[in-house]
Amino acid sequence: MAAQSDPTPARDGRSWSLVDLGAAAAVGLALAGVIWSPKLSGAVASATGALIPVTVLVDVRGVAVADPAGLIQAAQKEGKVAIVIRNQPHGSVAVKQVLPLQRKLVAVQPNGSVVSAVDPNQATLGTLDARFVLQGQGRRSGGGVVFGNQNLKIGAPVEIEGEQYRIGGTVSGLQLGGQ
Repeated sequence: MAAQSDPTPARDGRSWSLVDLGAAAAVGLALAGVIWSPKLSGAVASATGALIPVTVLVDVRGVAVADPAGLIQAAQKEGKVAIVIRNQPHGSVAVKQVLPLQRKLVAVQPNGSVVSAVDPNQATLGTLDARFVLQGQGRRSGGGVVFGNQNLKIGAPVEIEGEQYRIGGTVSGLQLGGQ
């Protein structure tokens, strides 16, 4: 009985299948993501001296808290908070101080004069009104301050998170280092 030969010739090289091309594209996209990642661009900006100290003032108003003074003390004791800007986590930033804010009631008198007084309900209802003074690194851009790879301006909503709280606030001030 004679040995039959294989009708298909042997190939020296390998051809690329659709799966191989898909895997190569995935690897290429992953490498591009690593090269252009926010942390890497932040590291490059830090190494080149493009980052400067930025102080961000975040006002928190009317947050229901059982012990507002205790939360302020806890935030100052922790010394840092995680910050989320436009639903994008930035990381943690230092808490320089937390200032309690007093709400004022304003009333117009029958003679036309205006009278203001501290809101007595603030202590009774247990609401937090405070200004968080945060210190981080950012860079100046044409449209303001880039903080955490997000363009940050006064009025932007942010969330700050500590060990026992996560509260929403509004940026009320930005101060660049050297100003």
